[in-house]
Amino acid sequence: MAKHAEDAVLDGLLDVVATSTILCVCSALPATYAEMTATYDLATHIMAAGDFAKADDGTGRKLTVAAQAAITVDHTGTAINVCLGISGTTTLLYCTSNTSQALTAANTVTVPAWIISVADST
Repeated sequence: MAKHAEDAVLDGLLDVVATSTILCVCSALPATYAEMTATYDLATHIMAAGDFAKADDGTGRKLTVAAQAAITVDHTGTAINVCLGISGTTTLLYCTSNTSQALTAANTVTVPAWIISVADST
């Protein structure tokens, strides 16, 4: 059974993710905003609207999250996830895995640009 979604539908999903105002590098996959910002948080960065760009990717839509350089590491640990949420709320919006990396407090970490893709048909 074939499936199809219009770009406007997919853009709606990506538009919600693009409202993120905080990026956290985490030591585990959080299930809640509190886990993202307190329990597993190793480094936090404030995001801006210009950090997100939507586009067609040939098979659907994509949201590119811009690279974030020299984020201060607040807690020593092993980074395995990067997550997005809305600061000052309890809203965790999106998480992805990353290459495991040991981080040391007071150093910096750079999160490279990454893409969230949503297919428009099967």
